[in-house]
Amino acid sequence: MKFLDEYRDPKLAQTLVADIRRHVTRPWVLMEICGGQTHTLMRYGIDNLLPPEVELVHGPGCPVCVTPLEMIDKAVEIASRPDVIFVSYGDMLRVPGSARDLFQVKAAGGDVRIAYSPMDAVDLARKNPDRKVVFFAVGFETTAPPNAMAVWQAKREGLTNFSLLVSHVLVPPAIRLLLEQPRNRVQGFIAPGHVCTVMGYSEYEELAERYHVPFVVGGFEPLDLLEAIRMLVAQLEEGRFEVENQYVRSVTRVGNEAARQRMFEVFEIADRKWRGIGEIGQSGYRLREEYADFMPSACSTSRPRAPRSRRSASRRWSCRACKNPWIALCSALGARPTTRWARRWYRARARARRTIATGVTTSSRPHCRRLNHGHRTQYGMSLAAHLHRSRAARPRLRRQT
Repeated sequence: MKFLDEYRDPKLAQTLVADIRRHVTRPWVLMEICGGQTHTLMRYGIDNLLPPEVELVHGPGCPVCVTPLEMIDKAVEIASRPDVIFVSYGDMLRVPGSARDLFQVKAAGGDVRIAYSPMDAVDLARKNPDRKVVFFAVGFETTAPPNAMAVWQAKREGLTNFSLLVSHVLVPPAIRLLLEQPRNRVQGFIAPGHVCTVMGYSEYEELAERYHVPFVVGGFEPLDLLEAIRMLVAQLEEGRFEVENQYVRSVTRVGNEAARQRMFEVFEIADRKWRGIGEIGQSGYRLREEYADFMPSACSTSRPRAPRSRRSASRRWSCRACKNPWIALCSALGARPTTRWARRWYRARARARRTIATGVTTSSRPHCRRLNHGHRTQYGMSLAAHLHRSRAARPRLRRQT
């Protein structure tokens, strides 16, 4: 494809890698902020091409991952109402809440619909004047302008049945929080290209000057990221702390001024909670007072869900002999014997025990073989070997209350 294949040229990639190896003289820790950039790094194996002196640390990633639990629970409660059409991007449907997710609400009969644009939700509000249409507005600064445009258009048309559940987060406050941590190791940042397409990169100049770290606005193709890494390494080796723009085909210093004007007309900056981090001051958007009518009605109007008991709320599953990342994932997701996470763990443990006894992997499914043999624990051994090394060779799965 024209103007795409050129950014995936293997020969040019090798040239950039050789240039990075030629310039690097000491260890450097770099962070890519956007999840799209992380996907490209992993998909094309760029982290394996780089010299050992360059370490990549993955940043906040996608806003879906940092949407707080309280916001998911609020979305689930609103979507469960019979008079509501709840509209969301597809990647939000499986984000777990305290008890269930939006996909489960849809399976139970809730009117949850997937959209590719907030204007689809505005169109639904026009066609269904007797029902409330709520759009789940998540994202970094990238998706804020179209969401703001949807609210602006709904107000212009007088669509009183349209509302926006806002969970927008901002990149610079999260970077500032990271840089102020005493144990921070990150020495340079690949700034998110899509965010900077809207916002520009002038707001990163203050961070570079204050914290003495370089920024390079990077794109999302392999050559984009390799060139951004080369530019960061060059700055660090020369002792410079500036903001440079590699993604020149899309990003300017001031960004999209028309989009920003519409966005700030509808939204204002506010404190926002991040899942797994907590509240970060001035790190999100909320609707301005002039657009308060487009906030969804309070969830307290619905019948409140009975509070979970202390025992069930604090119940977690742990394995005495196998403290590995898979168990940590199960624990973080609140695995129960009736959930797919716990069932998968039970199956993997049984297969691992059979492998220990027979030396033969009984599963033909790749992800199960990976759990039995390829998955490495913190001790550098496979799950099956780690089970075998334990004192009883039969770890007991117990509940912590």
